[in-house]
Parts: sequence; structure tokens; C-alpha cells
Amino acid sequence: MAKNLLIVESPAKAKTIEGYLGKDFTVKSSYGHIRDLIKSEDAIDIAHNFEQKYEVPADKKQVVSDLKKLAKEADMVWLASDEDREGEAISWHLFETLGLKDATTKRIVFHEITKPAIMKAIENPRKIDYNLVNAQQARRVLDRLVGFELSPVLWKKVKPSLSAGRVQSVAVRLIVDREREVNKFISEAAFKIVAIFGKGKEAFKAELSERWAKQEDAEKFLQDCINADFDVKSLDTRPAKRSPAAPFTTSTLQQEASRKLGFSVSRTMTVAQKLYESGHISYMRTDSVNLSDTALNAAADEITSAYGDKYYQHRKYKTKSAGAQEAHEAIRPTYFNHHTIDGDNSEKRLYELIWKRAIASQMSEAQFEKTTAKISISTRKEELVANGEVMKFDGFLKVYLESNDEEEETDTLTDSEDTMLPPLTKGQRLALQELSATERFSRPPARYTEASLVKKLEELGIGRPSTYAPTISTIQNRGYVVKEEREGKQRAYRVLTLKGGNIVKEEKIENTGAEKNKLFPTDIGAVVNDFLVNHFEGIVDFNFTASVEKQFDEIAQGLMEWTKMIRTFYDPFHENVESTIKTADKATGERDLGLHPVSGKKVSVRIGRYGPFVQVGDNATEEEPEKPLYASLRNGQSIETISIEDALELFKLPKKVGIFEDKDMTVAIGKFGPYIRHNSVFVSLPKGIDPLDVTEEGAIELILEKRKKDAEKLIKAFDEDPTVKILNGRWGPYIEFGKQNVKIPKDKQPLDLTFEECKALAAADEKAPKKGAKKFAKKKK
Repeated sequence: MAKNLLIVESPAKAKTIEGYLGKDFTVKSSYGHIRDLIKSEDAIDIAHNFEQKYEVPADKKQVVSDLKKLAKEADMVWLASDEDREGEAISWHLFETLGLKDATTKRIVFHEITKPAIMKAIENPRKIDYNLVNAQQARRVLDRLVGFELSPVLWKKVKPSLSAGRVQSVAVRLIVDREREVNKFISEAAFKIVAIFGKGKEAFKAELSERWAKQEDAEKFLQDCINADFDVKSLDTRPAKRSPAAPFTTSTLQQEASRKLGFSVSRTMTVAQKLYESGHISYMRTDSVNLSDTALNAAADEITSAYGDKYYQHRKYKTKSAGAQEAHEAIRPTYFNHHTIDGDNSEKRLYELIWKRAIASQMSEAQFEKTTAKISISTRKEELVANGEVMKFDGFLKVYLESNDEEEETDTLTDSEDTMLPPLTKGQRLALQELSATERFSRPPARYTEASLVKKLEELGIGRPSTYAPTISTIQNRGYVVKEEREGKQRAYRVLTLKGGNIVKEEKIENTGAEKNKLFPTDIGAVVNDFLVNHFEGIVDFNFTASVEKQFDEIAQGLMEWTKMIRTFYDPFHENVESTIKTADKATGERDLGLHPVSGKKVSVRIGRYGPFVQVGDNATEEEPEKPLYASLRNGQSIETISIEDALELFKLPKKVGIFEDKDMTVAIGKFGPYIRHNSVFVSLPKGIDPLDVTEEGAIELILEKRKKDAEKLIKAFDEDPTVKILNGRWGPYIEFGKQNVKIPKDKQPLDLTFEECKALAAADEKAPKKGAKKFAKKKK
């Protein structure tokens, strides 16, 4: 047995490190966290200073047993989990669970998995940093308390099975607020004036800074320019520079991988983790833009070697974000001379992005010559302006150009990065080729992408590098937010063009409002958000959430006692929970749409147990026994924006679409979506098919398709009872006994089962205890 046991978090990392250390070291993985808070309500003892009860989950018991055995046999145990707070907490959990001793335990950290970094870490061990552990404990305890206490409030006041988290609720609020900004936005139109002078390669564009709201004013301008002279009034040429962006932090990597590679935030972190564990990049959870001296020297050598001395410019970046730890490094390649790596396509693309960004950060500025020409109009006081830019030296742009989230309008003539003006002189008379006035519209604020949401959270000081990806995944998994594409709407716009002395008026059509991979709040997300804003303002307040992050930072620095911080938060929060359960009304997001045009009954929309729906009429009473009508909202519809006209369209279903085999075919929408009902059989409509568009032929086709699939699924049917069948399922054969699904024992052949045997198995299954959700113990008073 080796004298030293070194424990890391992942098997991939263990494999890489084991290759760097000699036979005196055994390197093993803990496979992440080895214990967590128990699932019940008594996990945290509020009365006794928030003491926690931990348990080793079933899937980690063997790992813990193996590590305990190896630790006992080793002379020294080295805890080498990640360098952030969560990594420190994992080391502490290992220390406690494995029963390690201070004298024979060392803690090491490294920013990258290379032999020099590992050897340096072993030469400079330390003890577990309990300030970092306490900061992580504070976050875990606070988030557990908020989740466990808020969720039951939502079950009672909004809808069963909901949950709420501290940082997630703030992220949902940002998305809900932005959606409402977009929905309330009223677009304003104005005419943009663009002139084109010269021909062929000499052609260039000039614009008017003013815009006109009225078509008459734009048309008058064009008319005045029919016989006008256009002269170059002034020329201004000046040098300009552009500097590279800092190396990646977690946040900026997530943003840029989204823009350039189309990666989701979680995919970026998964791929980055693989790159780190394979020894290709430095640690990927960081908010620092700092580079070590070793990295700076390696970058300098690579730049001068690959591109020449004039492309190198030494830079030290300063981290702006609060709570960032300068001792950590930005995300960078471990070897700057490796321009690419072996790996799958995702790994190669992300690595190359990281390499380019890091290398560009130490390269020279790009140099340009910018020219601005002002053009006078003999018949008007306004001036046209033409801008040109010529790159004189590419500098860092040889390697990398940062993207942005701006969705600017584009014009075809001068959208290239390098727009040149032809040689011009002051006083020169210009030949007008074309002058146009195009109706343009103001745009609402852009909806969030995953990347721009990360940017906003970071700007507000909410969350940390380790929390961005889980937060964004959680709000989507809980059904509060969806990431999707939405089709735009067609919009007419007017264009007036002066050419050859004549003004031509046209009306053109454009598509507007199309969205790709944007985050939209669901109806339940909006209702939960409003409930929390009304009753738990502190939980969803941006400043409060940011201040909590700062307190975690202070705990990590040893400046604050973590249990006092939790107590200060918890006591008023708990009182608020108690009073809200007693006094708050149920939240449904109900909205009155108006009166039914025929019956005169109230039409309203709200959230129900199975989602959003429209109701016509009030609930039945003794005086008014007639039951109301209900219809579920369709995909893309929202209780906040649906109109009464669209709501009433929903009541056109169920709709009879024809007859097949002497039985009616009816299209309807149920709680699980749209379907066709035929001869007591339900056929779900595929995604993308509008139930109102289903024809008789289309319905027959879907029914026959389902029959074919069911036939392939059927193993055996029984004459004694047609509701009893043996079917092929996703997890293997099973018995469908009416509405009951029954597992077939491994020692039974499905085809050989008799009806009586199926009946007996169903009866035994009904008596067996079912696995269900764990019930929380009631609080002790």
C-alpha cells in the first residue's frame, strides 16, 4: 500500500493526477459530495444554533467504505478537492466522515492539473480553511431553510408540488419583469434618411442624424433634395484603437460560449469541467481576470514566437466584481503553445475559444484610422454624415474578436467591420445616386438569453461562479421559465425613395418579434413571482440578495460569524412564513377578460391545478346551478396577454372532424394537451399541429398510426376482459390491468401468463406498499 492517499472529486481528475505522482501515492475520487443534509425537516436544528444532521446517501456508502479503508492504511491523507468554497466543504466532509486526524491530513489546492502545479501544491500544503467551509455551510443552510419553509406556503396558496429557492426566485423575477416590459412596450415609428453617393467601388453611404415621425416631413425632405447640391463640408480623420477583452471568468465564458458556439450555460460548464480534469485549462469556476506570472510569460513566448514581437503587449487586468478572489486565476489554457487539443467537437471548440481569449488579452491593440465626412445640402439646413474606418494594424484581432448581445438593426451597404470611404476632399461636389426614407420602429428591451441573464445576475452581485449554471437549469426544470423559439409577426413598413429625380412610395413587409433561445416566464412562474413579491419582498429583492452574497464573502474572510448571519435572516423570515400561511389569499393570477358576447357571462382566465385555463360563467351555486365552461390555454398563450377573442376561440373545441368506421372523431384539448377521441380511444396530437386545423383525413391517418404502434406494443390480450393486456413498455413487458400497471416477475414469461395469473399479480401488487414522497415530520412546538 502507498504511503500517501490523495483524494480528488472526480475519477477523470484522479486519472490525470495519478500519472504525475510516483508509486508513493494512491489517487482516488470521492465522486463529488460524499454526504448531504438529511431530507427531513429536522436536518437543521434551529433552536441549537443551526446544527446540521448529515447522511451518506446510499450510492456513496461503498465509496466512503473504500476511502475509509485506504485512509487507515495510509501514513498521510491529502485532500485535493476543488479550490472554491464548495471544494473546501467537500474536504471538510471527507475529514469528518472518514474520521481523519489533523496530524495525518493535509489540504492542497491547485488552479490547473499539470505536473508543476500538482508538485508545487504538495510542497505547500495547508489545513482546511474553516472560514470557507462556514461560508459554504451558511449558503447551504440558508437555502435549505428558505426552500423548506417557502415551498409549503406555495403548495397551500398557489398550487401543490411547487418549490421556491432564494437565488432562483430572483432570476425568475428578472425574467418576469422583462417580459412585462416587452408586453407593455409601445413601438414608435420614425423615418430614417440614408443617402448613397458615387457608383461601384466608389459608392458610400451617409445618414441624417434626425428622424421624422411623420411621413409628410420625410417626403418634404426628399422633395427638397430633388435639385439640391451635395458638397463635402468637412473631413475629420483621426487615429483610433481597440483593446482586447480580459481573459475569461466563469460568467464571461458562459456568455461568449452562448454567443459564439450556441452552448447553453450548463453545457459550457460540463465541457469546461472535462477540459479542466484532462489538464487542458485552469479551474473553470472563477470570478478573477488575473493571470499568474508563469501564465503571462508563457503567453508572451507564444505570441512572439507565432506572430512576432509587434503583436505582444503585456497587460495586468483588475477584477471588477465584488467578492472576487485575486489569488485565483482567470480561465486559461494550461499550455499556451497548444493551439488546439484532442477531444470531441465540443471540447475542441470551447478550448479554442478559451485559448484565443487568453492569448488575445496579451496582444497589441488594433489600430484604425477613422474618417468622418459632413455633407451639406444646398436646399436644407440639415447635414448628412458618412463614417469610414480603415484598419492599419490588426493586433489582437488577428486572433479574436469579442461578441456582444446587442441586436442592432443592420443595413446592407456598410455592415462590414472595415468600412472604407473613397478619397474625398473638402468642397467636393458629390453625385447622389439614391436618397431613401425608411420607416423604422423602436424596439422593446431584449428578452434574456441564458448568457445575458448570467451577465445581469453578475452585475447585480447575485450568485457566484458556482451558482449561475445550476440556477438557470433549476428555474427551467421547475417549469417557471421556458427557453424556446417563437415566430415573429409580419409588419408593414413604408419606404420613400428618391432616384433619378422621382420619388417612389412603397409598402414592404418584414418579420418582427421573432425570438431564438430566449427565456420566457410561464404562467405559473409569473403567479409564483407575484406571490413572493407581495408577501416575501426580501427574498426576491435584488439588493437584499446581493447583500446576502456579500455576507457570505465576509464569512469566507473570517469577518462574520455564520450562525449570527443566519439568525438575523431566519427569525423575521420565519415569522413572515407563519403570518402568510394564516392571512394570505390564494394566488391564481385571475384576470377578467370581459363578458361573453352571446350569454353575457363573465369570461376570466387563471391558473388551476393542471395549468392555465379560461372559464365562462361563475362557479355553480344553489341559485345558479349551471356549471361554468372551461378550456385550457394552448402553447404560447399566457393569462397575462390572452385577449377575449382568443379565449373564446378555445371553446370551439371539442370539435367533430368527421366519421371513421361509423364512429365520430372529435378533436379536444385535455390536461395533457390536444387529442382526437374515436371509439373511446384517445390519440394525442403531435407537437406543432393546431387542433383547430385537424381535418378528417388527418385524423384518420393519426388513428391508424396509433393502432399500428399499439399492435407492435401488444404482447397478449384476453377475451375474459379486454381491459387486461400484456404490453411492451419502455422498461420491458408489463400487465395493464384496467388503470393499474403491474410489473411482471423475472421468473415469468409474459406470453405464457394466463388471465388468472395476471389477476393474481394485480391483486398482490395492489396490496404491496407503494414508494411515495417522504412526508416531513411536524415541527415540535
